[in-house]
Parts: sequence; structure tokens; C-alpha cells
Amino acid sequence: MSIREFLQEDRGFGDITSDALIGEQSGTASVRTGEACVLAGLEEAIEVFRTLGLETVPGAKDGDTLAEGAEVLVIRGRLKDILLGERLALNFLMRMSGIATATAEVQAAVRKVSPRTRVAATRKTTPGFRFYEKKAVSLGGGDPHRYRLDDAILIKDNHLRIVGSVSDAVLRAKQASFTKKVEVEVESLGDAKVAAQAGADIILLDNMAPEQAKECADAIRAIDPRVLVEVSGRITPESAPRYAEAGVDIISLGWLTHSSRAVHFSLDVLDVTAAD
Repeated sequence: MSIREFLQEDRGFGDITSDALIGEQSGTASVRTGEACVLAGLEEAIEVFRTLGLETVPGAKDGDTLAEGAEVLVIRGRLKDILLGERLALNFLMRMSGIATATAEVQAAVRKVSPRTRVAATRKTTPGFRFYEKKAVSLGGGDPHRYRLDDAILIKDNHLRIVGSVSDAVLRAKQASFTKKVEVEVESLGDAKVAAQAGADIILLDNMAPEQAKECADAIRAIDPRVLVEVSGRITPESAPRYAEAGVDIISLGWLTHSSRAVHFSLDVLDVTAAD
């Protein structure tokens, strides 16, 4: 959805509360953080207010690490329009900053153990909001992984049940495109070895304990050290460093986009100018 579509969803047939209480006054409002965070969603918040014809003056930029109470945006113009855009703008900031902050925290914890290991998102995202959630992951220092099904070849368990074998699936997939890497999801040491022998570019270890992941990663690299090893499945911020200790290249967490906590932001009207 576009910003205009999001606004229309919230506006409906009009803001009956503001229409009942407020005339044509103009004024100034300020948006501040309610807690320390990595800022994300400011570009979208600015677009919300500019779409409504308001003047915006940013006090920070997306990707900044902010202290509690930091002012991120000043808005000037018709107060009815400021209030019309308030909730949508804050929703972008709260949701995206929550994801960016969580991503930064997990990435920092992982890099203390293994500086080369990347933290990535998954496609476990909110329908219609995936672009913004993935963008927030990037702003937090993580890898967005696939945006869409056409971004990369990822052979999962149901593909394998239909095709019948890991090696056949990898060989077929490698014929599909010379520009796309082939990744295959495996659930056992045996399948991990077969995938490496078949020429997979990336092997995803699914729902494995850290000890199993290390055993598989060592076996894969013994066959082909160029293969990237990814882990995913029920990984939490608390368990992620243990997978970094296992020596994997990528740790993917659906948690980042489906369970990260929103960061608090508030908008306050600072002054009111009487209508002419």
C-alpha cells in the first residue's frame, strides 16, 4: 500500500473528532522518542505529513541511535492535518524502530562471538507491510534476505517432498538460472552433505540445535568451503549467539519481524495560531 492508501484507510469519511472540536488553526507539533532506540520509519513519517501539505523539519535520520526523549521531527501547518497524520506516522516509527532496534541488538550480540556472522530476516512479515519491515531490518544492520519469491531459489521441505531427493532438487534448480544462487533447506547431517556434494550455494539448517548446526557446518565445509551455511527455525535473540559460536555464516530470525516490540513515540502540539 502507498502512503496515500494508508492515510485513506485511517481517515475513512473524515476525522469526526477533529471536525467537531477544531477549526482552521495552524500550529507546530513535535515527535519524540519515549525510549532509546535505533530510528527507523522517519522517512515514512515525513512523507505522511508532507502528503497532507505540512512542513516538516527532521531532527535525526533513519539509522541513528537515539537516547530517550530525542526529538526526531517538527511539523508545522494546519492542526487538523497534523492530527490526521499523527497515528499513521507514529505507527511507522514505532513498528519500524522496534524492528531496527531489535535487529541491532541481536547483531551486536552475535558479532561479539563471531564478527563475520550475519543476522537476517525471513519472509514472516505482515502482508502489505513487508517492504517497511525489511527496510527496518537493514537500518538495524541486518540482512533483509528475500523480499519476494523471485529474489532467490530456496528449496524447502515441501519442495523436497514433491521432488523426492535433495540432489535432484539442487540439480534442477541450478538449471533454472545462471544469476540466482541456489539455497536448500535441510533437516539432517546426511542431507546437508548431499546438498553440498550436489553444488548448493547456500545450505539452510532448519530447526537444529547449535551442536547439530556445528556438526553440519563442519561437514559442509569439509566438502566445499565456499558454501554458505545458514540457520533458521525458532531462533531467538537469546539463542542467536550460540549459533554464532557454532560457526555459521547467517542466522535468520523470523522473530525480528513478527515478534519484536514496538518502540514508544509521541506527538505533542507545541503551539496554536488562531485562524485568519
